[in-house]
Amino acid sequence: MQVILLEDIDRVGKKGVIINVSDGYARNFLLPKKKAVEATPVNKKRLDEELKHAEARLGKEKEVLQILAGKINNASVTIAQKVGEGDRLFGSVTAMDIVDALAKEGIHIDKKKIHIENPIKELGAFTVPIKLHPEITAELKVSVVKA
Repeated sequence: MQVILLEDIDRVGKKGVIINVSDGYARNFLLPKKKAVEATPVNKKRLDEELKHAEARLGKEKEVLQILAGKINNASVTIAQKVGEGDRLFGSVTAMDIVDALAKEGIHIDKKKIHIENPIKELGAFTVPIKLHPEITAELKVSVVKA
């Protein structure tokens, strides 16, 4: 039986894919739990329309993220931290510190998008990658100074 998956199912397939499964698996599990619908011509047409709408929505989101990446690439933030001997920081600069500094600049992002490879534990200028989308990464200039 051919079915269209309505959600990702491990070892079966991803959402929106048309697959062949046994009749019993479809009737007893996939269809009653609303994890799939039968692949009728009407449902196939609806799937095509949904995929077109999703693709258009993703294109618009990507354009917005490109603009945000441009703002981040042109921005630079300064973070003041307490220092000890040898200009070593007490603790380190975290992603949350960077999010707060960006918020003061009017740029709001999620801290999970900031990828600090090595902890920032000293004064100076650093470049921090911010992954906004799998295909879009921005570079933020971060300056760490004495408080």
